[in-house]
Amino acid sequence: MAKKGCLLDILEKTDAEKEWVGMPEYIQKDKRPYRTIKVHFENNNDIEEFADLIDQNIYPATKSIYYPKIVIERYMDKIYTGKNSKDTNPKYPIYIVSKGRWKSRLTSKVFESMNVPYYIVIEESEYRKYAKVISKKKILVLTQSFLDEYDTCDDLDNLKSKGPGAARNFCWNHSIDNGYKRHWVMDDNIDLFCRFNKNLKVPVDDGTIFRCMEDFVDRYKNIAMAGPQYFMFVSRKSELPSYVMNTRIYSCNLIKNNVPYRWRGRYNEDTDLSLRMLKDGWCTILFNAFLQRKQVTQSIEGGNTKEFYVKEGTLSKSKMLENMHPNIARVVWKFNRWHHQVYYKHFKKNRLVKKNRFKDIEGINNYGMKLIMKEGTKNENQ
Repeated sequence: MAKKGCLLDILEKTDAEKEWVGMPEYIQKDKRPYRTIKVHFENNNDIEEFADLIDQNIYPATKSIYYPKIVIERYMDKIYTGKNSKDTNPKYPIYIVSKGRWKSRLTSKVFESMNVPYYIVIEESEYRKYAKVISKKKILVLTQSFLDEYDTCDDLDNLKSKGPGAARNFCWNHSIDNGYKRHWVMDDNIDLFCRFNKNLKVPVDDGTIFRCMEDFVDRYKNIAMAGPQYFMFVSRKSELPSYVMNTRIYSCNLIKNNVPYRWRGRYNEDTDLSLRMLKDGWCTILFNAFLQRKQVTQSIEGGNTKEFYVKEGTLSKSKMLENMHPNIARVVWKFNRWHHQVYYKHFKKNRLVKKNRFKDIEGINNYGMKLIMKEGTKNENQ
């Protein structure tokens, strides 16, 4: 029975395999069921008899089973470590934009545990609160002029929060002023980074995956922005390519500094920036090989939760994107709230242009990363 898929998906996967040379091992198998059959039972005795035949337990709460019995591999008992590598940390600066989250500070805590250097950008009114829990050397205070000059793309001006875009522009300029060609800018509610390989999403304990992403985009002349996919959007059973081209980059953005853009808009700045880049022929790369796990929107205090979503829901931000890009974005109702829907297929024509010195790369480079069992766990699945 044939697996589902379309020609565009197949071509994109082939292109990704071709370009992934010289990067960490990436092996994914299609582990979706070959066939699913509903089996009906007249009574409990029939269920017990069937369970004996297939040598499996069927409980009252059992909704489905595999035959033969499937071994479910765990991922949280393992970790990828590259601590013996010279490429443990990123070569470009990392900025976390934060507001009202000095208590939770999820992304900051992750980088502290991974020993990855970073800056956290905050507003002056919150400096004392952040300085109590984060080293002052890592704190940058947002310059007021970036807030004053920020283009919100609406007529509300200072009637409500302008969102994180002004702070992101501050990070962009800070990176340029310090001589960097790219920079990372991240949300403050990311609680885990992973490497995805062999159908397992395994946490990492250092910054090697950021170096991997940086090295990959630096091979090309025309990648304007890149970043890791969301943990929840990657199916462990699907045979996914190592990256997807020319789509939106959210929450964890690696940006080329000399492109002619800056953040704008009170909402959906990530999508707007991605679309402006793509419309001008640039490429974006969304990595499936490396993942970020972010807390669900509106699930923790701080950020835009109180000022935007609690008061007005998600309709305003979806409408703004539709107004900014009416030819490819529209407002839709799904999952019990308003969303924006963007048509990215138009940008499939944007192709990567590799720099000459990187054309002869071959083989696999794991950057010193090793898969090990976490301390205190049993080696049951290796």
